[in-house]
Amino acid sequence: MFIVKKRVGEKEYYYLRKSVREGGKVKAISVAYLGRNKMEAESKMKEIVSKVNNSSNGENGKNMGKSMGKFKNTRKEVISMDNNSKENMKKENMEKVKMDLGVEELATFCKRKGFVYPSGEIYGGLAGFYDYGHLGFLLKRNFENAWKDFFLGLNDNFYQIEASEIMPEQTFVASGHLKNFSDVASKCKKGHIERADHLLEKNLNKKFEGLNADEMFDLIKKNKIVCSVCNGAIEYVGAINMMFPLQLGVGNQTKAYLRPETAQSPYVNFKIQYELTRSKLPLGLALIGRAYRNELSPRNLLLRQRAFTQAELQIFFNPSKINEHESFDEIKNYNLAVISSNDREKGIQKIKAGDLAKNVPKFYVYHMAKVQQFYFEVLKIDENKFRFYELNDKEKAFYNKYHFDMELDIPGYGWTEVGGVHYRTDHDLKGHQEISKQKMEVYDEQTKERFIPHVLELSFGVDRNFQALLAFAFNFDKNRENVVLKLPAFIAPIKATILPIIKDDRIIKICREIQKDLKSEWNVSYDESGSIGRRYARNDEIGTPLCITIDEDSLKDDGVTIRDRDTSLQVRVKMKQLKDILKRVIDGEDVLKMGKVVETRKK
Repeated sequence: MFIVKKRVGEKEYYYLRKSVREGGKVKAISVAYLGRNKMEAESKMKEIVSKVNNSSNGENGKNMGKSMGKFKNTRKEVISMDNNSKENMKKENMEKVKMDLGVEELATFCKRKGFVYPSGEIYGGLAGFYDYGHLGFLLKRNFENAWKDFFLGLNDNFYQIEASEIMPEQTFVASGHLKNFSDVASKCKKGHIERADHLLEKNLNKKFEGLNADEMFDLIKKNKIVCSVCNGAIEYVGAINMMFPLQLGVGNQTKAYLRPETAQSPYVNFKIQYELTRSKLPLGLALIGRAYRNELSPRNLLLRQRAFTQAELQIFFNPSKINEHESFDEIKNYNLAVISSNDREKGIQKIKAGDLAKNVPKFYVYHMAKVQQFYFEVLKIDENKFRFYELNDKEKAFYNKYHFDMELDIPGYGWTEVGGVHYRTDHDLKGHQEISKQKMEVYDEQTKERFIPHVLELSFGVDRNFQALLAFAFNFDKNRENVVLKLPAFIAPIKATILPIIKDDRIIKICREIQKDLKSEWNVSYDESGSIGRRYARNDEIGTPLCITIDEDSLKDDGVTIRDRDTSLQVRVKMKQLKDILKRVIDGEDVLKMGKVVETRKK
């Protein structure tokens, strides 16, 4: 077996291959994908060879091919090769994707089905920029709408705004971004640049956020860590600002920046919005929009980009009321999944909100509970796949008094930050007051206090949550021999597809009438191309919850057959019931309880 490097654009990929004899000729076949790092690829190859040798009980290289069949169940990276059947090869490749859905496999699936793909790919693309296709746009929008409906529903004084993505330079002087918003970069002798904390984390399997450049460089030298690209020595570690500067106008140009976070938009809008909304606190300003960061090493599909979408709710409140919330009793016995960076060996702890509130303010804990409920009750995330990660003083931003990240255990990637709950105190408003000379103070009629409001921020990375939802939903059904994307119905891009069993003008007319009726409220598609089995499979892959088939019997009894995506079981219902049934399925009800279950059609 040997390693092969393939270059696609500016990216390199490593594969494990082996030579086999077919019909008197020797040819090379792929055995496993090894990743994009040469050292990692070599390490994986050694591990695979060792496993194969062990599984073959000492067989020599001549019998290596036989041992691969035994090995496929113990090593996820290996694809068993059946040289006599292309169909078996296809099945085994899909089984491999199911067993080890890595970022590269998910990226391939997303591009193939039209969810997301590199931006400007016909010109080679730009690292860290992605475009959402027709299905990805719908899925992303459905997530954003679910987020908006849930969090704006927490208080009548929470509102959504939209603001410019380009902001004056003074904005980021006030916020501290021009001075402090930087990553620590490492550079090798050949000029390859990588985030120093990522380089350390990759080699030492620990988090290193919060260390300065000198501390990271000392650790790199102490542990003899080398460049991930070329294995060369690291010769420089230093901070690099991540802002995107702009020059506006012609002649006397105005300096501005693309915003690196959406949060600053609500802060500069606070004064006018407070007055427009009758001067009440707490005031929530939500914003779903783009932010831009000149990331040193964008990677892992949507997990680290240079242009990304955030959904954030900035809650402005009276700091003297931080240890109270009118609805706290409703969640005081609710268990929160928490892990602390200072006690990681303890693992995830289930802590009642009331107990956590002994050390963390009630106003903060209440909103932590609501965030967790959003993941469990709205997005239907497995409770074992979510946790709050409490950052220590070195890890958290200097302006955060309390900082818990939301993390999801994403298949193929592991625990990943997808958002955070941040108590930013009055840092931002005080900074904007100082630079803009505009008063940010308010007067509380009840407490007779004058103060600058403090801010509790609920921040969500939309793209990261989008990727997590796809990874969680991805399933390979061995019986159907295709991918089934088990998205919650309310978030699925297409809610239902109308399928005529045969191309009969009378049946097609009924299909189009049903589609028109349902499409007035939901995204509903029509598909008459190919066998019914292939059409079912296409819809399974994009997560369509229901397939509605119309056949010859429909002409007689006004009935249609509904096929459930997750079980492939079918029920017979009346056409006039379809709107009510689809609404109930989107709300989370089981379609199999809504009609008479009929025999599942064979492909």
